[in-house]
Amino acid sequence: MVCSALRRVIHVHICLARKASHARRGYQHQARDSRPAASVLPAQVAPGSVVELLGKSYPQDDHTNLTQKVLSKVGRNLHNQQHHPLWLIKERVKEHFYRQYVGRSGTPLFSVYDHLSPVVTTWQNFDSLLIPADHPSRKKGDNYYLNQTHMLRAHTSAHQWDLLHAGLNAFLVVGDVYRRDQIDSQHYPVFHQLEGVRLFSKHELFAGIQDGESLQLFEQSSRSGHKQETHTMEATKLMEFDLKQTLTRLVTHLFGDGLEIRWVDCYFPFTHPSFEMEINFHGEWLEVLGCGVMEQQLVNSAGAQDQIGWAFGLGLERLAMILYDIPDIRLFWSEDERFLKQFCVSDINQKVKFQPLSRYPALINDISFWLPSENYAENDFYDLVRTIGGDLVEKVDLIDKFEHPKQNQEVWENKPAPATTSTTTSTTSTTVWVHLQEGQCIVPSPSLSASLQGSGLSAAEPSSQRPVSHEDSMEVSAGRVSGPRQSDGSEQGRPAQPFSKEDRPWK
Repeated sequence: MVCSALRRVIHVHICLARKASHARRGYQHQARDSRPAASVLPAQVAPGSVVELLGKSYPQDDHTNLTQKVLSKVGRNLHNQQHHPLWLIKERVKEHFYRQYVGRSGTPLFSVYDHLSPVVTTWQNFDSLLIPADHPSRKKGDNYYLNQTHMLRAHTSAHQWDLLHAGLNAFLVVGDVYRRDQIDSQHYPVFHQLEGVRLFSKHELFAGIQDGESLQLFEQSSRSGHKQETHTMEATKLMEFDLKQTLTRLVTHLFGDGLEIRWVDCYFPFTHPSFEMEINFHGEWLEVLGCGVMEQQLVNSAGAQDQIGWAFGLGLERLAMILYDIPDIRLFWSEDERFLKQFCVSDINQKVKFQPLSRYPALINDISFWLPSENYAENDFYDLVRTIGGDLVEKVDLIDKFEHPKQNQEVWENKPAPATTSTTTSTTSTTVWVHLQEGQCIVPSPSLSASLQGSGLSAAEPSSQRPVSHEDSMEVSAGRVSGPRQSDGSEQGRPAQPFSKEDRPWK
């Protein structure tokens, strides 16, 4: 799949006979030394210009900074595509909350909202969450703005206030979120979050506590590192205990028993105290979510003054990459069936381990050529392919042969299987094309045509006596170009990158 929304298409013409490593080094050099040009809506816009998105029009202004690449992702809703790995994570979390938390009527306590529009107001995204006007998270450099008042949500927390104001006291929100970010295997301008919120009344929080009737939710005191100025210490500690217990049960459900967990104090503008959960997975501590006791000012402004709440947020991609061993976040946007079919399981809790494949899309080409009447063996062709294609070509299978009834000459015809990079001899021009999708390098070469003729093989012209059919074909599939992505997620010559602390779900 295409690596970046900011990288321009590069067309490089080289001979196929060159070493694949030369092609790769040339591309990497070009990528490092050039500034990719993105299709960005201009800062200076004509009067009356609008952005059309999800059936609505938004006037552009000097805040508009959307790219066409990002706009193309809006509405994809990977988390709602059945059997997508992000859908699997969402469904597993939903199933856990539905089973573990049941209301008095026997129905699930938590309601789920996974179709909310990603277009929100700046008030929803920032002000409702008590994020100061001068907070760096508001910068144009970090967010995608439709205009000065509307944007693509940077977190699912943008819906907290509205749902609380509607009278809900326990809910999950799932959706795509948008942040301008660096380009690597762990970051992408669009990812998916799952948000959880639960409110408690005095009776609900202190039920079952000895002498709980005498305990209070609120008091007027000073803020400390352990509590808000309006919360009692008893209420804060019970909220913290319930929150951590809830999330410990969740990750145990996802990862299994025996998981080592630790909590790290942190800061979020809309919770206090705040924590990050880290898990010890295969000997490495990984941050998986952020959480905390909700700021009472936020809860009060939404009309729930007599309740206290907690909230958490986690990244679906982060969990899926850990659980399914997916090395690159860009793979989630792949429409390649080789990727998607790995997650078509009958049970959402079934263990799945991602089997590496190329990021490049499958290519389908046809190849056919006449065989010499004598002195030919299949290995002659295999050696020829190795000589010209090197390690680009991963597999060659002969499917069928055809012998001309009059000329008594044999032809091989081919339909390549889905491949990383395909070499094909055109039946009309015998030009070889190698598609390096990462840089969109198009590589023509007449070498194979000359080599075919030198080996006694000749390209088969389109036959009037018998059209080329896909049933009578030789299958050719090709491999990675100089190993740009290894099975552990690292690039050749470059170690796999660990998760960045800056990629927190609640940045």
